[in-house]
Amino acid sequence: MLSLATPLALLLLPLPLLAVRFLPPLSGGSGALVVPLTIATRMGAADGAGPGGAGRKWIPLALWAALVVALAGPRIVMPNPALPASGRDIVLALDLSGSMEKEDFELDGAPARRLDAVKRVVIDFVRQRTGDRVGLVIFAEKAFFAAPPTFDVEAVARIVEEATIGISGRSTAISDGLGLALKRLEASTSPSRVVILFSDGVNTSGNVEPRDAARLARELGVRVHTIALGQYDTSDGSGNRDAVDAETLQAVAQMSGGTNFRVRTTADLVDVGRTIDAMETNPAEAPAVQIYRDLWVFPAGLALLLALALLLVKRRAP
Repeated sequence: MLSLATPLALLLLPLPLLAVRFLPPLSGGSGALVVPLTIATRMGAADGAGPGGAGRKWIPLALWAALVVALAGPRIVMPNPALPASGRDIVLALDLSGSMEKEDFELDGAPARRLDAVKRVVIDFVRQRTGDRVGLVIFAEKAFFAAPPTFDVEAVARIVEEATIGISGRSTAISDGLGLALKRLEASTSPSRVVILFSDGVNTSGNVEPRDAARLARELGVRVHTIALGQYDTSDGSGNRDAVDAETLQAVAQMSGGTNFRVRTTADLVDVGRTIDAMETNPAEAPAVQIYRDLWVFPAGLALLLALALLLVKRRAP
């Protein structure tokens, strides 16, 4: 559909005619050259019949019209489908402690680090979140926001892909990671706010207990889904130094109204990704954004050609 960005500019079209009609002639003499009558008669005939006569009449008017149309900003609306939008803010809290290097998972039939298995599932999950704002918190000894909540889910997926162990220490500050995610979501006006927390260890750093952070999440109305990674639990009596505190993670999820998942294999992790995707998917159609293609360059180009034509006509005139 054709439209104009500034349609009022078309009011300038009759301006040259109004100027000729209403503006007074220049004072101080006409400045005309006095010539014999016979020569003046021939010049008048040349103005109408010569190569420059007709051009000097219509080219300036066409030039003005093209400039005014360009100023009015002709444009057409491009077709653009509606985008899915859920209104959710989701923050992923990813454990990058040293224990995430342990190779007790499997990818494509080969042993893989816990981190590599988590990355694959998280990246797939993030790329399916079109319509959500997704952020990323990375925590180990310290916690920091690697990506604030954004609709650019592909950018978040790339950051997850590039995450490496050791950039924030090697301890496990679960409470700090969760607390930082909650701090950002506290200011969110989204009706649905979610934290998805991945950890394979025990809270060994930070000044706040994970359960205290879970109480804050409940007060803020933020659901926390927790994913406990690893073969062993701290509660099973194995004494394994890489055991995960699944009991605490389960308590965090329950206290905040979220869900806890126990993951021991890559297959478990993939199932968790599918389950959370099903739990947190409720896209609605957002109004289509109007995208315009500007066409002013065409009348502007025509005006340039007319200006060159007028210059040529004047040079060829007798």
